[in-house]
Amino acid sequence: MIDLLRLGFFGMRTRPMRAVLSALGIAIGIAALVAVIGIPASSAQALRDKLNTLGTNLLTAAPGQTFGGSDAKLPETAVPMARRIGAVTAASGTGSISANVRKTDHVPSSDTLGLRVAAADQDLLKVLDAKVDRGRWLQPGEKSIVLGSTAASRLGIERVGTQVWIDGQWFSVVGILAPLPLSPEIDRAALIGWEAAKEVFGFDGSPSTVYVRTDKDQVDEVRKLLGPTLNPQQSNEVKVSRPSDALAAQQIAENSYNALFLGLGGVALLVGGVGVANTMVISVLERRREIGLRRALGATRRQIRWQFLTESVLLSGLGGLVGVVVGIAVTAGYAISQKWPAALPWPALLGGVGAAMAIGAIAGVYPAVRAARQSPTEALA
Repeated sequence: MIDLLRLGFFGMRTRPMRAVLSALGIAIGIAALVAVIGIPASSAQALRDKLNTLGTNLLTAAPGQTFGGSDAKLPETAVPMARRIGAVTAASGTGSISANVRKTDHVPSSDTLGLRVAAADQDLLKVLDAKVDRGRWLQPGEKSIVLGSTAASRLGIERVGTQVWIDGQWFSVVGILAPLPLSPEIDRAALIGWEAAKEVFGFDGSPSTVYVRTDKDQVDEVRKLLGPTLNPQQSNEVKVSRPSDALAAQQIAENSYNALFLGLGGVALLVGGVGVANTMVISVLERRREIGLRRALGATRRQIRWQFLTESVLLSGLGGLVGVVVGIAVTAGYAISQKWPAALPWPALLGGVGAAMAIGAIAGVYPAVRAARQSPTEALA
Protein backbone atom coordinates (compact mmCIF):
# COMPACT_ATOMS: atom_id res chain seq x y z
CA MET A 1 0.00 0.00 0.00
CA ILE A 2 2.81 2.42 0.90
CA ASP A 3 4.55 1.65 -2.40
CA LEU A 4 1.34 2.32 -4.29
CA LEU A 5 0.88 5.68 -2.56
CA ARG A 6 4.50 6.58 -3.29
CA LEU A 7 4.07 5.73 -6.96
CA GLY A 8 0.80 7.68 -7.11
CA PHE A 9 2.40 10.81 -5.66
CA PHE A 10 5.39 10.38 -7.96
CA GLY A 11 3.16 10.58 -11.03
CA MET A 12 1.58 13.77 -9.71
CA ARG A 13 4.95 15.35 -8.83
CA THR A 14 6.39 14.79 -12.29
CA ARG A 15 3.57 16.85 -13.87
CA PRO A 16 2.55 19.35 -11.15
CA MET A 17 0.81 21.92 -13.37
CA ARG A 18 -1.35 19.31 -15.08
CA ALA A 19 -2.18 17.75 -11.72
CA VAL A 20 -3.21 21.13 -10.28
CA LEU A 21 -5.43 21.97 -13.25
CA SER A 22 -7.06 18.55 -13.16
CA ALA A 23 -7.70 18.73 -9.42
CA LEU A 24 -9.11 22.25 -9.84
CA GLY A 25 -12.28 20.98 -11.50
CA ILE A 26 -12.92 18.57 -8.63
CA ALA A 27 -12.12 21.30 -6.09
CA ILE A 28 -14.64 23.72 -7.65
CA GLY A 29 -17.38 21.09 -7.62
CA ILE A 30 -16.79 20.05 -4.01
CA ALA A 31 -16.49 23.69 -2.86
CA ALA A 32 -19.82 24.45 -4.52
CA LEU A 33 -21.50 21.48 -2.86
CA VAL A 34 -20.10 22.30 0.59
CA ALA A 35 -21.12 25.96 0.27
CA VAL A 36 -24.61 25.06 -0.98
CA ILE A 37 -25.12 22.79 2.03
CA GLY A 38 -23.33 24.97 4.58
CA ILE A 39 -24.88 28.37 3.77
CA PRO A 40 -28.52 27.21 4.07
CA ALA A 41 -27.58 25.31 7.23
CA SER A 42 -26.12 28.52 8.66
CA SER A 43 -29.24 30.43 7.64
CA ALA A 44 -31.48 27.81 9.24
CA GLN A 45 -29.45 27.94 12.46
CA ALA A 46 -29.71 31.72 12.50
CA LEU A 47 -33.47 31.43 12.06
CA ARG A 48 -33.72 28.93 14.92
CA ASP A 49 -31.67 31.20 17.15
CA LYS A 50 -33.82 34.18 16.20
CA LEU A 51 -37.05 32.34 16.88
CA ASN A 52 -35.71 31.10 20.21
CA THR A 53 -34.95 34.71 21.12
CA LEU A 54 -38.19 36.23 19.82
CA GLY A 55 -40.40 33.36 20.91
CA THR A 56 -42.77 31.30 18.81
CA ASN A 57 -45.67 31.93 21.19
CA LEU A 58 -46.81 35.20 19.63
CA LEU A 59 -50.19 35.21 17.89
CA THR A 60 -51.82 38.07 16.00
CA ALA A 61 -55.50 38.60 15.29
CA ALA A 62 -56.84 41.03 12.71
CA PRO A 63 -60.24 41.78 11.18
CA GLY A 64 -61.05 39.84 8.03
CA GLN A 65 -64.02 40.35 5.75
CA THR A 66 -67.75 40.05 6.21
CA PHE A 67 -69.93 37.67 4.18
CA GLY A 68 -70.71 40.62 1.93
CA GLY A 69 -67.03 41.13 1.12
CA SER A 70 -66.56 44.39 3.04
CA ASP A 71 -63.87 44.97 5.65
CA ALA A 72 -64.80 43.72 9.10
CA LYS A 73 -63.96 45.42 12.41
CA LEU A 74 -62.92 44.09 15.77
CA PRO A 75 -64.89 45.30 18.79
CA GLU A 76 -63.29 47.81 21.15
CA THR A 77 -63.24 45.09 23.82
CA ALA A 78 -61.04 42.75 21.74
CA VAL A 79 -57.82 43.32 23.71
CA PRO A 80 -59.39 42.98 27.20
CA MET A 81 -61.25 39.88 26.04
CA ALA A 82 -58.00 38.32 24.78
CA ARG A 83 -56.46 38.79 28.21
CA ARG A 84 -59.25 36.71 29.73
CA ILE A 85 -58.13 33.52 27.98
CA GLY A 86 -56.43 31.37 30.61
CA ALA A 87 -53.31 30.47 28.61
CA VAL A 88 -52.73 34.09 27.47
CA THR A 89 -49.88 35.71 29.40
CA ALA A 90 -50.19 39.18 27.82
CA ALA A 91 -52.17 40.96 25.12
CA SER A 92 -52.02 44.34 23.44
CA GLY A 93 -53.08 45.98 20.22
CA THR A 94 -52.69 48.71 17.65
CA GLY A 95 -55.33 50.61 15.73
CA SER A 96 -55.03 52.08 12.25
CA ILE A 97 -55.45 55.84 11.88
CA SER A 98 -56.32 57.51 8.61
CA ALA A 99 -53.38 59.90 8.58
CA ASN A 100 -50.01 60.32 6.89
CA VAL A 101 -46.69 60.98 8.56
CA ARG A 102 -44.18 63.26 6.79
CA LYS A 103 -40.88 64.79 7.76
CA THR A 104 -42.06 68.37 7.10
CA ASP A 105 -45.19 70.16 5.96
CA HIS A 106 -43.49 70.82 2.60
CA VAL A 107 -43.56 67.14 1.62
CA PRO A 108 -46.58 66.30 -0.61
CA SER A 109 -49.32 64.38 1.19
CA SER A 110 -49.18 61.71 -1.52
CA ASP A 111 -45.58 60.86 -0.57
CA THR A 112 -46.38 58.36 2.18
CA LEU A 113 -43.11 56.38 1.97
CA GLY A 114 -45.14 53.24 2.70
CA LEU A 115 -45.57 54.32 6.33
CA ARG A 116 -48.67 54.39 8.50
CA VAL A 117 -49.88 56.06 11.66
CA ALA A 118 -51.26 53.78 14.38
CA ALA A 119 -52.59 54.01 17.90
CA ALA A 120 -50.63 51.86 20.34
CA ASP A 121 -51.77 50.21 23.55
CA GLN A 122 -49.63 51.10 26.55
CA ASP A 123 -48.15 47.62 27.06
CA LEU A 124 -47.35 46.95 23.38
CA LEU A 125 -43.60 46.79 24.06
CA LYS A 126 -44.06 44.11 26.70
CA VAL A 127 -46.18 41.88 24.47
CA LEU A 128 -43.91 42.19 21.44
CA ASP A 129 -40.75 42.00 23.56
CA ALA A 130 -39.71 45.18 21.76
CA LYS A 131 -36.82 47.43 22.71
CA VAL A 132 -36.53 51.21 22.43
CA ASP A 133 -33.31 51.84 20.53
CA ARG A 134 -33.24 55.59 21.22
CA GLY A 135 -35.33 57.70 23.53
CA ARG A 136 -38.26 56.23 25.48
CA TRP A 137 -41.74 54.75 25.13
CA LEU A 138 -44.97 56.75 25.16
CA GLN A 139 -46.42 57.94 28.44
CA PRO A 140 -50.19 57.74 29.11
CA GLY A 141 -52.07 60.63 27.46
CA GLU A 142 -48.91 61.99 25.84
CA LYS A 143 -49.38 63.58 22.40
CA SER A 144 -46.02 62.46 21.02
CA ILE A 145 -44.79 59.89 18.53
CA VAL A 146 -42.60 56.79 18.69
CA LEU A 147 -41.24 55.63 15.33
CA GLY A 148 -40.55 52.09 14.19
CA SER A 149 -37.04 51.43 12.90
CA THR A 150 -38.03 51.45 9.21
CA ALA A 151 -40.18 54.55 9.64
CA ALA A 152 -37.31 56.45 11.25
CA SER A 153 -34.94 55.37 8.47
CA ARG A 154 -37.29 56.40 5.66
CA LEU A 155 -38.03 59.75 7.29
CA GLY A 156 -34.31 60.35 7.84
CA ILE A 157 -34.73 60.75 11.60
CA GLU A 158 -31.81 59.57 13.73
CA ARG A 159 -32.41 61.27 17.08
CA VAL A 160 -35.29 61.94 19.41
CA GLY A 161 -36.69 65.43 19.82
CA THR A 162 -37.17 65.85 16.08
CA GLN A 163 -40.66 66.84 14.98
CA VAL A 164 -42.76 65.20 12.24
CA TRP A 165 -45.83 66.48 10.40
CA ILE A 166 -49.02 64.42 10.67
CA ASP A 167 -52.13 65.75 8.97
CA GLY A 168 -51.66 69.42 9.79
CA GLN A 169 -50.01 69.00 13.19
CA TRP A 170 -46.47 68.78 14.50
CA PHE A 171 -45.57 65.89 16.78
CA SER A 172 -42.35 65.40 18.70
CA VAL A 173 -40.53 62.07 18.31
CA VAL A 174 -39.75 60.76 21.78
CA GLY A 175 -38.48 57.31 20.83
CA ILE A 176 -37.26 55.05 18.03
CA LEU A 177 -37.78 51.30 18.31
CA ALA A 178 -35.29 48.56 17.52
CA PRO A 179 -36.25 46.31 14.56
CA LEU A 180 -39.01 43.75 15.17
CA PRO A 181 -38.59 40.76 12.81
CA LEU A 182 -41.91 39.23 13.88
CA SER A 183 -43.84 42.50 13.52
CA PRO A 184 -42.64 44.38 10.42
CA GLU A 185 -45.85 46.43 10.42
CA ILE A 186 -44.64 48.08 13.64
CA ASP A 187 -41.29 48.86 12.01
CA ARG A 188 -43.14 50.88 9.35
CA ALA A 189 -45.38 52.77 11.78
CA ALA A 190 -45.53 56.07 13.63
CA LEU A 191 -47.13 55.16 16.97
CA ILE A 192 -49.22 57.45 19.14
CA GLY A 193 -50.84 56.61 22.47
CA TRP A 194 -54.33 55.03 22.47
CA GLU A 195 -56.12 57.87 24.32
CA ALA A 196 -54.17 60.57 22.52
CA ALA A 197 -55.22 59.04 19.18
CA LYS A 198 -58.88 59.27 20.22
CA GLU A 199 -58.49 62.91 21.23
CA VAL A 200 -56.39 64.13 18.30
CA PHE A 201 -57.51 61.97 15.38
CA GLY A 202 -60.97 60.81 16.49
CA PHE A 203 -59.81 57.18 16.70
CA ASP A 204 -62.81 54.94 17.42
CA GLY A 205 -60.90 52.48 19.63
CA SER A 206 -61.31 49.50 17.31
CA PRO A 207 -58.00 47.61 17.13
CA SER A 208 -56.68 46.68 13.70
CA THR A 209 -54.26 44.12 15.17
CA VAL A 210 -54.33 42.28 18.49
CA TYR A 211 -51.04 40.79 19.71
CA VAL A 212 -51.21 37.87 22.13
CA ARG A 213 -48.49 36.04 24.06
CA THR A 214 -49.41 32.55 25.24
CA ASP A 215 -47.97 29.65 27.16
CA LYS A 216 -45.59 27.94 24.76
CA ASP A 217 -47.27 24.58 25.05
CA GLN A 218 -50.78 25.94 24.44
CA VAL A 219 -50.30 28.08 21.34
CA ASP A 220 -52.55 25.94 19.14
CA GLU A 221 -55.35 25.90 21.72
CA VAL A 222 -55.29 29.69 22.10
CA ARG A 223 -55.20 30.05 18.32
CA LYS A 224 -58.51 28.21 18.10
CA LEU A 225 -60.09 30.30 20.86
CA LEU A 226 -59.03 33.77 19.70
CA GLY A 227 -61.67 34.24 16.99
CA PRO A 228 -64.71 33.31 19.13
CA THR A 229 -63.28 35.24 22.10
CA LEU A 230 -62.48 38.51 20.32
CA ASN A 231 -65.67 38.64 18.29
CA PRO A 232 -68.25 36.17 19.62
CA GLN A 233 -70.93 37.37 17.20
CA GLN A 234 -68.85 36.96 14.02
CA SER A 235 -65.85 34.80 14.88
CA ASN A 236 -65.39 33.96 11.19
CA GLU A 237 -64.45 37.60 10.57
CA VAL A 238 -61.28 37.30 12.66
CA LYS A 239 -57.99 36.27 11.04
CA VAL A 240 -55.51 34.65 13.42
CA SER A 241 -51.90 34.07 12.42
CA ARG A 242 -48.58 33.10 13.95
CA PRO A 243 -45.76 35.46 12.78
CA SER A 244 -43.03 32.87 13.37
CA ASP A 245 -44.69 30.70 10.70
CA ALA A 246 -44.06 33.48 8.17
CA LEU A 247 -40.35 33.47 8.98
CA ALA A 248 -40.21 29.70 8.62
CA ALA A 249 -42.04 29.93 5.27
CA GLN A 250 -39.54 32.52 4.11
CA GLN A 251 -36.72 30.13 4.99
CA ILE A 252 -38.36 27.35 2.97
CA ALA A 253 -38.73 29.68 -0.02
CA GLU A 254 -35.06 30.61 0.15
CA ASN A 255 -34.04 26.95 0.37
CA SER A 256 -36.02 26.17 -2.80
CA TYR A 257 -33.00 27.37 -4.75
CA ASN A 258 -30.74 24.78 -3.15
CA ALA A 259 -31.60 22.10 -5.71
CA LEU A 260 -30.46 24.40 -8.52
CA PHE A 261 -27.11 25.10 -6.89
CA LEU A 262 -26.63 21.44 -6.00
CA GLY A 263 -27.20 20.66 -9.66
CA LEU A 264 -24.57 23.21 -10.68
CA GLY A 265 -22.15 21.70 -8.18
CA GLY A 266 -22.86 18.25 -9.62
CA VAL A 267 -22.12 19.52 -13.13
CA ALA A 268 -18.84 20.97 -11.89
CA LEU A 269 -17.97 17.61 -10.34
CA LEU A 270 -18.79 15.83 -13.60
CA VAL A 271 -16.58 18.21 -15.55
CA GLY A 272 -13.83 17.72 -12.98
CA GLY A 273 -14.15 13.94 -13.28
CA VAL A 274 -13.86 14.14 -17.07
CA GLY A 275 -10.78 16.31 -16.63
CA VAL A 276 -9.17 13.75 -14.34
CA ALA A 277 -9.97 10.93 -16.75
CA ASN A 278 -8.51 12.91 -19.64
CA THR A 279 -5.36 13.67 -17.65
CA MET A 280 -4.89 10.01 -16.75
CA VAL A 281 -5.39 8.85 -20.36
CA ILE A 282 -2.76 11.33 -21.56
CA SER A 283 -0.51 10.25 -18.70
CA VAL A 284 -0.77 6.63 -19.86
CA LEU A 285 0.19 7.62 -23.41
CA GLU A 286 3.15 9.72 -22.27
CA ARG A 287 4.42 7.10 -19.83
CA ARG A 288 4.43 4.11 -22.16
CA ARG A 289 8.19 3.63 -21.69
CA GLU A 290 7.85 3.78 -17.91
CA ILE A 291 5.07 1.18 -18.08
CA GLY A 292 7.11 -1.02 -20.41
CA LEU A 293 10.18 -0.76 -18.20
CA ARG A 294 8.20 -1.71 -15.09
CA ARG A 295 6.59 -4.61 -16.91
CA ALA A 296 10.02 -5.78 -18.12
CA LEU A 297 11.32 -5.61 -14.56
CA GLY A 298 8.57 -7.94 -13.39
CA ALA A 299 5.60 -5.67 -12.54
CA THR A 300 2.32 -7.49 -13.11
CA ARG A 301 -0.72 -6.10 -14.92
CA ARG A 302 -2.48 -5.82 -11.59
CA GLN A 303 0.34 -3.69 -10.15
CA ILE A 304 0.27 -1.36 -13.17
CA ARG A 305 -3.50 -1.10 -12.94
CA TRP A 306 -3.42 -0.23 -9.26
CA GLN A 307 -0.62 2.31 -9.79
CA PHE A 308 -2.66 4.42 -12.19
CA LEU A 309 -5.91 3.92 -10.29
CA THR A 310 -4.20 5.09 -7.08
CA GLU A 311 -2.80 8.13 -8.85
CA SER A 312 -6.29 9.04 -10.11
CA VAL A 313 -7.83 8.64 -6.65
CA LEU A 314 -5.07 10.71 -5.02
CA LEU A 315 -5.47 13.43 -7.64
CA SER A 316 -9.21 13.65 -7.06
CA GLY A 317 -8.85 13.33 -3.29
CA LEU A 318 -6.46 16.27 -3.27
CA GLY A 319 -8.97 18.30 -5.28
CA GLY A 320 -11.73 17.25 -2.91
CA LEU A 321 -9.72 18.26 0.15
CA VAL A 322 -8.97 21.68 -1.33
CA GLY A 323 -12.63 22.02 -2.31
CA VAL A 324 -13.79 21.27 1.24
CA VAL A 325 -11.41 23.90 2.65
CA VAL A 326 -12.59 26.47 0.11
CA GLY A 327 -16.22 25.56 0.79
CA ILE A 328 -15.70 26.01 4.53
CA ALA A 329 -14.06 29.39 3.93
CA VAL A 330 -16.91 30.54 1.66
CA THR A 331 -19.56 29.36 4.12
CA ALA A 332 -17.86 30.96 7.12
CA GLY A 333 -17.21 34.20 5.25
CA TYR A 334 -20.80 34.52 4.06
CA ALA A 335 -22.18 33.60 7.48
CA ILE A 336 -20.01 36.25 9.15
CA SER A 337 -21.10 38.88 6.60
CA GLN A 338 -24.75 38.08 7.40
CA LYS A 339 -24.07 37.87 11.15
CA TRP A 340 -25.13 34.21 11.20
CA PRO A 341 -23.56 31.37 13.15
CA ALA A 342 -21.43 29.29 10.78
CA ALA A 343 -23.03 25.83 10.65
CA LEU A 344 -20.78 23.24 9.02
CA PRO A 345 -22.44 19.81 8.60
CA TRP A 346 -19.55 17.40 9.12
CA PRO A 347 -21.17 14.53 7.19
CA ALA A 348 -21.25 16.78 4.14
CA LEU A 349 -17.59 17.74 4.60
CA LEU A 350 -16.43 14.14 4.93
CA GLY A 351 -18.78 13.13 2.14
CA GLY A 352 -17.21 15.78 -0.11
CA VAL A 353 -13.77 14.21 0.12
CA GLY A 354 -15.28 10.75 -0.24
CA ALA A 355 -17.25 11.79 -3.32
CA ALA A 356 -14.14 13.27 -4.89
CA MET A 357 -12.19 10.05 -4.33
CA ALA A 358 -15.07 7.99 -5.72
CA ILE A 359 -15.12 10.15 -8.84
CA GLY A 360 -11.37 9.72 -9.12
CA ALA A 361 -11.73 5.95 -8.88
CA ILE A 362 -14.39 5.91 -11.61
CA ALA A 363 -12.41 8.30 -13.80
CA GLY A 364 -9.24 6.24 -13.37
CA VAL A 365 -10.68 2.83 -14.27
CA TYR A 366 -10.31 3.12 -18.06
CA PRO A 367 -6.78 4.65 -18.03
CA ALA A 368 -5.64 2.05 -15.47
CA VAL A 369 -7.03 -0.85 -17.51
CA ARG A 370 -5.50 0.58 -20.68
CA ALA A 371 -2.11 0.90 -19.00
CA ALA A 372 -2.28 -2.66 -17.64
CA ARG A 373 -3.05 -4.09 -21.10
CA GLN A 374 0.16 -2.82 -22.61
CA SER A 375 2.82 -5.47 -23.05
CA PRO A 376 6.50 -4.68 -22.40
CA THR A 377 7.40 -4.96 -26.07
CA GLU A 378 4.61 -2.59 -27.19
CA ALA A 379 5.37 -0.09 -24.49
CA LEU A 380 9.11 0.02 -25.23
CA ALA A 381 8.68 0.12 -29.01
